Amino acid sequence: QLQLVESGGDLVQPGGSLRLSCAASGFTFDYYAIGWFRQAPGKEREGLSCISIDGGSTYYADSVKGRFTISRDNAKKTVYLQMNSLKPEDTAIYYCAKQRIGFGVCTLGRNSYDYWGQGTQVTVSS
Repeated sequence: QLQLVESGGDLVQPGGSLRLSCAASGFTFDYYAIGWFRQAPGKEREGLSCISIDGGSTYYADSVKGRFTISRDNAKKTVYLQMNSLKPEDTAIYYCAKQRIGFGVCTLGRNSYDYWGQGTQVTVSS
């Protein structure tokens, strides 16, 4: 059974850092790009970052570029999102997702992903 399980969400003060993890199972992990998304209340789900199958290519939305870093450990079947300099507007539920097509180009479009985790809450507040 294919699963993606996010963890690491928490309440953090502005300027703080968090590292999210996305643990995968039930599919050949190193065949697929993985993306991170977030959804704040009343807003659409936003693509933040994605990483290619070998970690050699990464992409970031302008809203997080320079603050967030995506990485993956294929041996552990896990993708990470290191988030620094957090702002109140980063408050959202964060999701990881598996890209639909194996060996595909890493993109931030939601329609390119077919399986999603349950999400982890990140709250940035003083």
